[in-house]
Amino acid sequence: MHVLICGSMAYDHIMVFPDQFKNHILPEQVHILNVSFLVPKMRREFGGCAGNIAYSLSLLDDSMALPMATVGKDFDPYAYWMDKKKINRTYIKVIDDAFTGQAFITTDMDDNQITAFHPGAMNESHQNKIAAIDDCKLGIIAPDGRDGMLLHAAQFAAAGIPFIFDPGQGLPMFSGEELSQFIKLATWVTVNDYEWQMLQEKLRLTATEITAQVEALIVTYGGDGSIIHTKEKQISIPCVESTSVTDPTGCGDAYRAGLLYGLVNAIDWETTGRIASLLASIKIAQHGTQNHFFTLDEFKIKFEKEFGYTF
Repeated sequence: MHVLICGSMAYDHIMVFPDQFKNHILPEQVHILNVSFLVPKMRREFGGCAGNIAYSLSLLDDSMALPMATVGKDFDPYAYWMDKKKINRTYIKVIDDAFTGQAFITTDMDDNQITAFHPGAMNESHQNKIAAIDDCKLGIIAPDGRDGMLLHAAQFAAAGIPFIFDPGQGLPMFSGEELSQFIKLATWVTVNDYEWQMLQEKLRLTATEITAQVEALIVTYGGDGSIIHTKEKQISIPCVESTSVTDPTGCGDAYRAGLLYGLVNAIDWETTGRIASLLASIKIAQHGTQNHFFTLDEFKIKFEKEFGYTF
């Protein structure tokens, strides 16, 4: 039983500037800005929404995740990592004349960030076809190339495969009409609180009006937990306190992996949301998006300790 995860694969280059940007940027000279920041330390992490979701889902079930993405000629180190972690690469397509998506993130001592993102092969995601997938129980459309996201939604619907629409940082790429079509085709919608505000502004729809079209709308609120809106009720999911708040990058992807696990296994929403919340709290304690680890038995022990019951 497989979950098809459509989204980006990327290398995240994470750098720390041991100073404050404001000390090196002259406000009155921003029209001729020309600055260079010395960054003594840099990490390169494996990332991208499809890669991150697949990694966390594989910790819960090592045979479930099928990431689908387009990557570049520099993908070999990532491919080695996926093989090492036993993550299926069947639907990873290499674009020979492009680079894999790349994020370059520089953070200063005030936690301000300057980020540049090169989509690279991600722009060719429409070359992947969902109709070719066998034994696919459900799917998710996470941030990816614009054309690919539109095409894959239509293909999921045509194949009769239920899917989560997770627009993420790709939300601004779409018009209100296009977002309405995504929701019409999707079975579930998930966004964070900022994306929820953007979605409401574009669609002029309430949570009740959206859940009239889908089975559930899931909105995450960081440290304030999450809310799952269904046609019948509104379910508040508590945030799980982490052992340390080390790196929030990728927590949303970990949460979505928990949602997928619950949906595939037909687990009730109250428990599914708690699985997702616990998974996000485990991820936030580690640097990077794919450096957390646990066995399913260890996860269940943590779950019972946190919530007083098991699944």
